[in-house]
Amino acid sequence: MLPGLKGLHHVALIVSDYQTSKAFYTQVLGLPVLAEHFRAERHSWKLDLSLPCGARLELFSFPSAPARLSYPEACGLRHLAFEVSDLDKALDHLQSRGVATEAVRVDEVTGRRFCFFADPDGLPLELYQAG
Repeated sequence: MLPGLKGLHHVALIVSDYQTSKAFYTQVLGLPVLAEHFRAERHSWKLDLSLPCGARLELFSFPSAPARLSYPEACGLRHLAFEVSDLDKALDHLQSRGVATEAVRVDEVTGRRFCFFADPDGLPLELYQAG
């Protein structure tokens, strides 16, 4: 193991529409804002969001950022998975806010239930039922 490795600190996402993604991650998913900065030299917003585990999600806006392929699956980041204590309640919450979700599946190795949905840019997100 890498000496001194303590865990995941953050995941950074570049979004196409900053205000839409900010609303999705803060209002739909309910992630608290830690900091928000406009970086004039880059014409870019940076939003730091807090996850309950202590890790962060960073949203960036950049003018004319190229789209990322999610389908068909491309090399690189596949999806973000969020652990939830009650998958059904979490899905009800998303669906009541107009978020389309895929069918619930069961992990064939762990026996845990999970479900995929997407953020405003089509990035696959997963909800994974805690043990």
